[in-house]
Amino acid sequence: MKFANRMNLFGEGIFSTMAQLRKKRQDAGLPVLDLSIGAPNIPPASHIINAIAEGVTDRSNYVYAISDRTELHEAVARWYKRRYGVTLDPAKQITSLLGSQDGLAHLALAIADPGDIVMVPDPCYPIFADGPRIAGAEIYFMEQKADNHYLIDFSDIPDEVADKAKLMVVSYPNNPTTVMAPESWYHELIAFAKKHDIIVLHDNAYSELVFDGKTTGSFLQYDGAFDVGIEFNSLSKTYGMAGARIGFCVGNTEVVQKLALLKSNIDYGMFLPLQKGAIAALDGDQSCVAETRDAYERRRNCLCDGLTEIGWNVPRCESTMFVWAKIPAPYTSSVDFTMDLLNKAGFVVTPGSAFGPHGEGYVRMALVQDEEAMKEGIKRVKESGILG
Repeated sequence: MKFANRMNLFGEGIFSTMAQLRKKRQDAGLPVLDLSIGAPNIPPASHIINAIAEGVTDRSNYVYAISDRTELHEAVARWYKRRYGVTLDPAKQITSLLGSQDGLAHLALAIADPGDIVMVPDPCYPIFADGPRIAGAEIYFMEQKADNHYLIDFSDIPDEVADKAKLMVVSYPNNPTTVMAPESWYHELIAFAKKHDIIVLHDNAYSELVFDGKTTGSFLQYDGAFDVGIEFNSLSKTYGMAGARIGFCVGNTEVVQKLALLKSNIDYGMFLPLQKGAIAALDGDQSCVAETRDAYERRRNCLCDGLTEIGWNVPRCESTMFVWAKIPAPYTSSVDFTMDLLNKAGFVVTPGSAFGPHGEGYVRMALVQDEEAMKEGIKRVKESGILG
């Protein structure tokens, strides 16, 4: 059989690999604490589940959705206005996504031709680069340096690269580094994009998971943002709806409409009961958001403080549902350390190298287990002797 050359760009996803290794250990009856995949285990609030369930029992909802319901776009617009102070035109500046992953996989197809440059962070969530690769684009990695608080420094990007680039993907609060960007950085981003005529995608999946009493906002709240780009947002983490696959692309009218046009030729829209669930989430009681954030903050404290106490210095992250930790000495390979953690302690994390060249030397841990499970996993790490 013959397959497309583009498939040579992809190996087995790191998350699939880790899942297989975890299963092998579980099948052998050995204990496992899986912090490798950011799959939320906090379910949606009852009012959201009830709205979906009601929609599921309505026989009229089993037609092709074709396009988003007007009520869905209006709910998104109300949420953006209430949460960020951003005004969106429901008819022109919003389109749904089957989760942010859907948009990240397909956006470059609407913007970049084969050989065009797309700029993505390094380290970054893998689909940031894989989506443009599917479109045949050339990837330019923008290093996020630890000594610059993992913020992209636009002065590091050569003018000849920026002038040729069509799309830039950025994301703060950031996965995997967990940092947030200050207002000044967004002003620099917008000025840079205007100077070089680059479309900006800001992935804003974690704005509601910010800890220690801090808050963050939207890329679109800054002057000039609508001129240069769009933002993706998701209900996966904020409302515990990861399996429901609900996200949104909002912002610049031209870009939103181009992506909507592309998607109209790829899928037949979001299942109508899920649209009803999304509306219930966006318009309903928001106390569930604070409860979810508090749960992740407690888990963060438990994991980071517990690991630090046993000799692995893991500072508390400031946002997201992840922890980004430097591997301890004498390890120099994040893969080697990850394998030892798994084999000696049943403690499953993701090697930083999976997120790009400059992720080497780190691991990412997802806050997807309760505190008691984390404490037991930390105990096994201590007893394994892996930390010396």
